[in-house]
Amino acid sequence: MKNALLLSGGAIAGIVVGLLVAIIAIGIVVWWIKTRNKFVRLKNQSEEAWATIDVYLKKRYDLVPNLVETVKGYAKHESETLQNVVAARNLSASAQTLNEKMSAANGLTSSLRTFFSAVAENYPQLKANTNFLDLQNQLKNLESELESSRRYYNGVVKKFNTKLEVFPACVVGKRMGEEYTKKAYFELDSAEERRNVQVKF
Repeated sequence: MKNALLLSGGAIAGIVVGLLVAIIAIGIVVWWIKTRNKFVRLKNQSEEAWATIDVYLKKRYDLVPNLVETVKGYAKHESETLQNVVAARNLSASAQTLNEKMSAANGLTSSLRTFFSAVAENYPQLKANTNFLDLQNQLKNLESELESSRRYYNGVVKKFNTKLEVFPACVVGKRMGEEYTKKAYFELDSAEERRNVQVKF
C-alpha cells in the first residue's frame, strides 16, 4: 500500500512537472509568434510610411519642371541654378535603393533651397506671376507633408530597430531573414538642410 502511494505520488509529481514543461513550452511558442507578428507589423508600417514619402517625393519631382519653366522667362541669368535643380531632379529619377532615394531627395531639397534664395533676391517681379505663386504654394504644402511623413517613418523605424536590438525580441529578429535587419532613418544631410525649403517672397 505504501509503495502504491509512493508510486502514485511519484506519478502525480511527474504529471505536474510534465504539465509545467508543457505550459512553459506553449508560453514560449505564443511569445515567439506574437514577437514575430510584431516585427512583421513594424516592417509593413515602415514600408507603408516610406511609400507615403515616395508619393510626396514624386509629386515634388513632377512639380520641378513647371517651376523651372515658369522661372526661366524671368531668371535668364540663373541658368546654373536652374541646371542644378534639373540635375538634382534627374538624380532622383535614377535612384533605386532606399538610401539612394533618401540622398537624392536631400540633394533636391538643397538645390531647391538655393534656387529659391537666388530667385527671391534677384527677381521680385515673380511675386506677381500667378502660376509661380501657385507652384510656390504647392511646393510649400508638399514640403510640410514630407516633413510629417519623414517624422512618422523615422518613428516606425525607431520602434523596429529598438525591438530588433532588445533582448529577448532580438532572438526572434535574428532568425527572420535579411528583411529584418536594422533600417536607416530618413535623415537630412547637414544642418543647413534641416530646414524646410524656403518659398517665401
